[in-house]
Amino acid sequence: MATTNPKIQLSGLARRLVQDGLLEEEKAENAITESRKSKTQLVSYLVEKKILNGQQIAEAASHEFGVPLLDINSIDLEAASTFIKMVDERLIRKHRAVPLLKRGNRLFIAISDPTNLQALDEIKFNTGINTDAVVVVEEALNRILEKALEAKAEPMEGLLDEDLDNLSIEGGDDIDHKDDEEDSDIDDTPVVRFVNKVLLDAINKGASDIHFEAYEKSYRVRFRQDGILHEIASPPLNMASRVTARIKVMSRMDIAERRVPQDGRIKMNISKTRAIDFRVNTCPTLFGEKIVLRILDSSAANLNIDVLGYEDHQKKLFMDAIHKPWGLVLVTGPTGSGKTVSLYTALSILNTADKNISTAEDPVEINLQGINQVHMNAKTGMNFSLALRAFLRQDPDIIMVGEIRDLETAEISIKAAQTGHLVLSTLHTNDAPQTLTRLINMGIPPFNIASAISLIIAQRLARKLCSQCKKEEKIPEGALLKEGFKKEEIGTFKIYGPVGCDQCTNGYKGRVGVYQVMPVSEETGRIIMEGGNALQIADQAAKEGINDLRRSGLNKVKEGITSLEEINRITKD
Repeated sequence: MATTNPKIQLSGLARRLVQDGLLEEEKAENAITESRKSKTQLVSYLVEKKILNGQQIAEAASHEFGVPLLDINSIDLEAASTFIKMVDERLIRKHRAVPLLKRGNRLFIAISDPTNLQALDEIKFNTGINTDAVVVVEEALNRILEKALEAKAEPMEGLLDEDLDNLSIEGGDDIDHKDDEEDSDIDDTPVVRFVNKVLLDAINKGASDIHFEAYEKSYRVRFRQDGILHEIASPPLNMASRVTARIKVMSRMDIAERRVPQDGRIKMNISKTRAIDFRVNTCPTLFGEKIVLRILDSSAANLNIDVLGYEDHQKKLFMDAIHKPWGLVLVTGPTGSGKTVSLYTALSILNTADKNISTAEDPVEINLQGINQVHMNAKTGMNFSLALRAFLRQDPDIIMVGEIRDLETAEISIKAAQTGHLVLSTLHTNDAPQTLTRLINMGIPPFNIASAISLIIAQRLARKLCSQCKKEEKIPEGALLKEGFKKEEIGTFKIYGPVGCDQCTNGYKGRVGVYQVMPVSEETGRIIMEGGNALQIADQAAKEGINDLRRSGLNKVKEGITSLEEINRITKD
């Protein structure tokens, strides 16, 4: 006898929304079911899916439960940071609840769904203070949540001496190092505190890399922020060797070996709920060892495709390609162009319980629950081709290869894509058409390339203009035509340039992707099999309406997202 799913009994906020005529009962039941499946709150689900807007929900919730509706613009968020720091970050994230005010012995919690009594109870238990809810519009709650979590990340100025001295540091587990007696010789407190401070400053400023560089008469430390290096410190030259030794101990390298490059890893536990990994490399130079640390912060990675910068038609091509049951999707670009984030975004979209996903990475930069991630290790012989062969014996659906570096890896990846698997990988080429000719030069038969590859994405990262201080620039029409704008579009948009304020770095804040998204069409495949070159492939892509990197960059300028100067920096030949 067939069974039917039991009818969901509406209660609380969902019932009020139905009674007010804002939501049909069937839609409310479906929203509850789907929000439970995706483990999101009902209000967040309704707003995210654009079923209702946050203002409608907030007004209904305030009226039904007698909870004040708060205008977030009336709150001083800097003053609220005192109360935010009283609550465990885990509770703020879990319940999407932010403490904003304290009156007497009562702490007022901003929340979009006042029926979430568990949030109030857990925060009360955590702080020892009685809690009351205030309703905030969901969209505003998203903004203050971001600011709240920023406030939870302690700035360097607020750290005490003992915080710097006692940070929990773990080294890599596969690199030998000297005995503890030798380690202790360079473990002097000033150097320990200096290195800890530099690492924490880099995290707080959103840097991607840290450079320690020794010269004949100077020593400097630089951060790479939004793709640009900035000098942040010039320690005394006599500290160079001690800082180098300290970092090598932290990453479990051989401190006595100064003649060859070394690789290592550091894990810094910032708090009970947050840890940052650093990939460390040393390289002997004329006046000492240069050390570069790549910051691998999983919590800072935004794997939402809508914020990466894809244009609508590019996003559709991307989504169509990754949802095919088989084929090879390649992401290309120089180091630091955001290829890894693009691949992880695809994996996070595809990561469901019915898919077997395995990745081979060097190194594993972001840990994703539900995905089998394998770290490459040259010392043990674990390389991309070996990992790929193992994956193909483990009933895979989706395979991600960190980088195609040699013919063997390329051949196995293409074979996997031709035999019913979706394969994602990266290559170091300048644009999408050059990727195809690069594979031919590696020794892959043109027929296999044309039949296996479904999509190629070339990308760069451009700095975004600061929304607080950017200013309009007047550029003559002739100059715009030379830059590549079309005559008919000139005058239909404004061009903005950087200024600089206390909210940004030299007029820029954050980065956005600039993409060339090129599917391998039948005509492109024919050109490949006939031995065509990158120029012919590029001409065909243009005929099919595929924007090259330059044109995509100019579109970002037209939208006011970045400056013409910045697009020239990343795309001009």
